[in-house]
Amino acid sequence: MSVGPVENHRQREKGVLVYPVYSRRTGGLSVGINLFPGTKCCSFDCPYCEVYPFETKAEFSVEQMEEDLRSAISEALKQGLSVKDICFSGNGEPTMSPDLPVALERAGRVRYEMVPNTELVLITNGTGLLKENIFSQLKSAATGPLALDIWLKLDAGTPQWYEKMCRSKIPFDKIIAKIREFAAQTPLTIQTMLCVVDGTGPSPEEDEAWEKLVVELAQSGNIFKVQIYGKARPSPEDPKTTALPIGYLEERAESLRMAFSAALNAPPPVEVFP
Repeated sequence: MSVGPVENHRQREKGVLVYPVYSRRTGGLSVGINLFPGTKCCSFDCPYCEVYPFETKAEFSVEQMEEDLRSAISEALKQGLSVKDICFSGNGEPTMSPDLPVALERAGRVRYEMVPNTELVLITNGTGLLKENIFSQLKSAATGPLALDIWLKLDAGTPQWYEKMCRSKIPFDKIIAKIREFAAQTPLTIQTMLCVVDGTGPSPEEDEAWEKLVVELAQSGNIFKVQIYGKARPSPEDPKTTALPIGYLEERAESLRMAFSAALNAPPPVEVFP
């Protein structure tokens, strides 16, 4: 089934496969695809995550997803709305779903038939890159006819802040090594959440390490843009995490822009979403 546009993405917890939302980062209507309608499934445990605990009897079906996607796009077009993107995100890490390859292919087909100028986006925390088959699948999807726009999460530049922000059993150095390898071969967007955790924001050392890492990744020439965004939605662990001042986000963005200008001939844009 499909649902009308919502602001806070909470329809995902009701078992839907497709959920139109107004996205601040795309600046308009995004049609989300949820590969985990039954329960949250993720390799990270971010304290700011907006997905609340839930469980439904819903199961993912590629056929149902395609039907719902066509319906959602048709309804948007009838209302005169522009579909900015079709986005794989949902209740967890999309690369953990065995249905992802065929779901990407079907969504790409629908996109080309109905809204050929709309971007196809995958939001990922990068842990799937540790598996050779997923690494290859995402690289092919991004560099081939599908033209998948990969938004890769990079919330930390140091192991200490990674532990606070991502709370994953996957070692920081291991995942960063794979991200470096992937970015050297594949176009992508870097997205970074900045917020307060347990009353403390990132340290100056963390700021510096993150900026250095992002500049290094951008030197590959494969970084389309960097999105710095703040905590804007409620999460089940509130008030463990809280928003940082907009001014701080802007300062981090401006510092990165200056570092890009010093290191790159064609620096990618840095966007801020408080």
